[in-house]
Amino acid sequence: MAYDRFVAIYHPLHYSAIMSPCLCCFLVLVSFFISLLDSQLHTLILLHLACSDTFTNNIVMYFVGAISGFLPISGIFFSYYKIVSSILRYPSIGGKYKAFSTCGSHLSVVCLFYGTAIGSYLGSALLPSPRKNEVASVMCLCYVEPQNLTGALEFLLLGFSEDLELQPLTFSLFLAMYLVTLLGNLLIILAIGSDSRLHTPMYFFLCNLSMADIGFSSTTVPKVLLDIQTHSRVISYAGCLTQLSSLYFFACLDSALLTVMAYDWFVAVCNPLHYLDIMNPHVCSLLLLLSFLISLLDSQLHCLTISQLSFCTNMEIPHFFCDPPQLLQLACNDTSTNKILLYFLGVIFGGIPVSGICFSYYKIFSSILRISSSGGKYKAFSTCGSHLSVVCLFYGTALGLYLSSAVSHFPRKAAGASVVYAVVTPMLNPFIYSLRNRDIKRALQRFLNRIA
Repeated sequence: MAYDRFVAIYHPLHYSAIMSPCLCCFLVLVSFFISLLDSQLHTLILLHLACSDTFTNNIVMYFVGAISGFLPISGIFFSYYKIVSSILRYPSIGGKYKAFSTCGSHLSVVCLFYGTAIGSYLGSALLPSPRKNEVASVMCLCYVEPQNLTGALEFLLLGFSEDLELQPLTFSLFLAMYLVTLLGNLLIILAIGSDSRLHTPMYFFLCNLSMADIGFSSTTVPKVLLDIQTHSRVISYAGCLTQLSSLYFFACLDSALLTVMAYDWFVAVCNPLHYLDIMNPHVCSLLLLLSFLISLLDSQLHCLTISQLSFCTNMEIPHFFCDPPQLLQLACNDTSTNKILLYFLGVIFGGIPVSGICFSYYKIFSSILRISSSGGKYKAFSTCGSHLSVVCLFYGTALGLYLSSAVSHFPRKAAGASVVYAVVTPMLNPFIYSLRNRDIKRALQRFLNRIA
């Protein structure tokens, strides 16, 4: 709001152009994103609390508070510095008074909000509280209660096989697939970034999809390689939650980007004359930020759902990463509510993207079938071929993973299906887009020739 006041007073003639609806929505989403990130950082810090030394937690808490508090205050001060400087240049006293009065309400709220926040902070830091020891005692008693050992918990990832003779082969396969995934997706990112002809909405989203694939694969494979090399399959409770959160973030981001790319194809095929007007840079940035926000929300909801579980003695996960269904089976408290919530999240964050993709392709196919020439139909279908192949691969393997974990009574078979979903799919995506797309192949050739 301080920035809005700054634009209104400092650039009154361009106010409507600068503060467009797209920019306003973008700023609101950024505010939500930063607030959610700040809250989850504080939650993760509190998950590590115990009766041990909290010196590091205090430092991190102060650092997060300084960043999330100092940056907004700096922005407000800068905005009002510019506002006051502009107002003081007004020749008439009436104009100065009117300009100052427009900012009065906002400035009062700012002073009230930050004044009480600083007062609360100083009061808790300086004034002694007789209840501090009581609160600390309650936290310690809760922590060492025997039926919930979550605080000092460590899980054992059983992986695929305990046969030592198969470990070198498993290590080689995972290392090869991971390197191919990194190389293929990095080449696509570099090719798109180095060729100005590919700076279009479609390739903008493809570039971000490649980055999401790198993150998706990097969430699990390095841990598998490290476990094989060190012969230690232990993962801490905090590490398990972090891995789970990251895995769901990148999986949901993949799904959201595929949905956005389907919408992009829908606009390109069904509204070709208005494509550049509809898919302008502001809309593309807004869709990307919305995808990040939804993915972060999904990952944190899964993380918070699993963090409510209590674990006792059996800490063996028959998987190569922390999988929520396996963690639910290990929990020693009632998990019926957690299961319902996880299924609900899966339906919402999985069903809506699939519905959006199906609707987009229904419109695309309806539009293509109205084209009179066979050549035009083939050309229109071929432009969507790469994206449709990736969609089928991603959601096909996800459905296969879900069915294998729900039907099979052998958890390690589900682990094998997870390899296809979490490792093979990110590896194949660059090949699908590069082999079926002439623009990508030409950009790759130009990029390789340039560095050769």
